[in-house]
Formats: sequence, structure tokens, C-alpha cells
Amino acid sequence: MEHITLTVPASRTLSGKALAGVVGSGDMEVLFTADQGQTLTIDITTSVDNSRSRWEALINRLQTVSSLPAGKLTIHDFGATPGVARIRIEQVFEEVSYA
Repeated sequence: MEHITLTVPASRTLSGKALAGVVGSGDMEVLFTADQGQTLTIDITTSVDNSRSRWEALINRLQTVSSLPAGKLTIHDFGATPGVARIRIEQVFEEVSYA
């Protein structure tokens, strides 16, 4: 297991909490808690060792296509593909934007 923490600038604020995925489903679970700060802190626990560069690339890609909200993103990854990871992250951001 590897633990990765990333911090990136946030460009919008939201309120509320959201959950996407199920940790026992075999891929991943993403939890988001919004706050009024100016950063997004991402805590990743993954079963895939040496995956920091993959996660950094995914978050950088998300930053270029959408505005990231301020808050804390907690990810429990059990070998999900980058496509599934992106979908789960976008799901929590969409869900909390309607809260």
C-alpha cells in the first residue's frame, strides 16, 4: 500500500460532501468534502506501489479540463484504471455541486 498526498490550487468553491464508488467493489472509492479555502488537498491510499506520477498526471489533466473545487478529496484505490479514477472524481464534484 502506498499513501500519496497532493495539494493543488482550487479555482472554485462548493459546499457539502459527496461519495462515489464503493471501497469493496474492487476498484475505488472517492470522498469529497468542500471547504472555503483556496486549495484542494488530495489524500490517496492505493494498492499500486510507485503510482505517484500516474496520480499527478491525472490531477494535472483534470486541472486543464475543469476548475477544481476547494476542499479535501480522499481516494481509496484498489487498482482502478485512470479512466475509472477520473470518472469517480468527476462524479463527486458533480454531486456536491448540486448539494
